[in-house]
Amino acid sequence: MTAYATIETAVEAVRRGAWDYLPKPFTPAEIRHLLERIRVQRSTSVRLADLEERLQAEAPDTELESAAPAMRSVLEVVSRAAQADVSVLFVGESGTGKGVLARTMHLESPRRDHSFVTVNCPTLTGELLASELFGHAKGAFTGAIRDQQGRVEVAEGGTLFLDEIGDLPATLQAKLLRFLQEKQFDRVGETRTRKADVRVIAATNRDLESDVRSGRFREDLFFRLSVIEIRVPSLRERPEDVLPLARRFLAFSARSLNRPVATLSPAAEKVLTNYDWPGNVRELRNAIERSVILWPSPVLDPLAFPERISGTRERGPRVGGKFTLDELEHAHISAVVAQSKTKEEAAAILGIDDSTLWRKRKKYEEQDLHGGPPLVAGAVAGEPPGKLP
Repeated sequence: MTAYATIETAVEAVRRGAWDYLPKPFTPAEIRHLLERIRVQRSTSVRLADLEERLQAEAPDTELESAAPAMRSVLEVVSRAAQADVSVLFVGESGTGKGVLARTMHLESPRRDHSFVTVNCPTLTGELLASELFGHAKGAFTGAIRDQQGRVEVAEGGTLFLDEIGDLPATLQAKLLRFLQEKQFDRVGETRTRKADVRVIAATNRDLESDVRSGRFREDLFFRLSVIEIRVPSLRERPEDVLPLARRFLAFSARSLNRPVATLSPAAEKVLTNYDWPGNVRELRNAIERSVILWPSPVLDPLAFPERISGTRERGPRVGGKFTLDELEHAHISAVVAQSKTKEEAAAILGIDDSTLWRKRKKYEEQDLHGGPPLVAGAVAGEPPGKLP
């Protein structure tokens, strides 16, 4: 506040961190209005920070760090493209994190203070999807009992993410093209043309160029969507990220499930890095979460993971095979424990008491942690162990 207002002092005050600059005379109403503006802005900032924190708690893969050159290159492009208010198309296999990258782009963009709205294109078809995108008027179809905003209007000022855009019906492709070109749209059953200021980010696991050649997808829409096209590498193309992601998912799953944080044995790490992850990051996250729920030990070994990942059916210790008694016992105890509801039940099946079972499990956990004989677990008598429940 000052009675000697000049441009120079106003600029200097703001440069030093002032929220606003009040020359005298001013009224109490002006002060109240200014304080209310500050309150609203602070409240918005707190809510945004809270939402980001909750998002991170619910989705650990939003921590976008990578040691893989291919993924680091993608992250750099995402950061640069975030500042350009143009359409972006993410291309890549399912489960690679295209949706996470889209949200990251939104949070790094000038639109970060507005909504990020997702539409999953394959979930609805025809008129229902048109209504989901652009809204509808009362009476437009059976069940339309009131006027309804679409996702485009909800995303006003923010970002609209169209997931699996390759599955968008042909009847909607022309309407979406019009919106991208003119920022105009019509609600279903309404003749009034509306406008919306929305940035569109799309993603697909399809080869849209092939769909364009076959006539399944409009060429002009493809070019409008892919002003910037970003190919997201599969997890098998970035093996450096498998173990860091696995450890992050371990910590997240333990926290969300209220379990002790588990660790990976050397044998388990080898299994995870040798698997090619056709389901990509989503499959890795699901496998880790499953292991935290079902595996009874704080040290995860290969048996903690589904058979397709551990390969236990082909490589497990078998009676008569070239395996030590120690490895056979390790595999058998782990398989029995994994299939038992309680440690007492496992001990009874094995024919030993609880304390003996505890000592043997402790011994094998220490071996796994210190690189001892790896557990490549199959089963005794030539049969693979039963799957975890």
